[in-house]
Amino acid sequence: MSDYEGRRELVADCRVRAATDLFAHTWDPVVLAALHGAPRRRSELRAAIGGISDKALTEAVRRLLDHGLIERRRFAQAPPRVEYGLTDLGASLVDGPMKAMGEWIQHHGDDLLAAQDDSVEGTKKPLTRMIR
Repeated sequence: MSDYEGRRELVADCRVRAATDLFAHTWDPVVLAALHGAPRRRSELRAAIGGISDKALTEAVRRLLDHGLIERRRFAQAPPRVEYGLTDLGASLVDGPMKAMGEWIQHHGDDLLAAQDDSVEGTKKPLTRMIR
């Protein structure tokens, strides 16, 4: 039995919250996906991600480093070179849950966006279910 199955109470420091926090920041999954193919220099990473500001990239990289999902490699050469790449933990996240979410988005993304558009336009009532 997993920790989740054995507990009725979810606490602030539980594993479920820690895992879902990985998707709480808009750019973190995008940075992980951009690093999936191979390590990249910061300039290459920023160029590969359209629309990210330098500040947002810096914050995302710091968070991902702190969570052990990416690593920073320094090369002793002139001029100095730094690359960022996925750790084994980061690769397991990209190849597992992120891949599954990508497949879900391929199948249901249009429906999700349509529901959001309808909600914004006020043309659709929210789905409400009676629970007994």
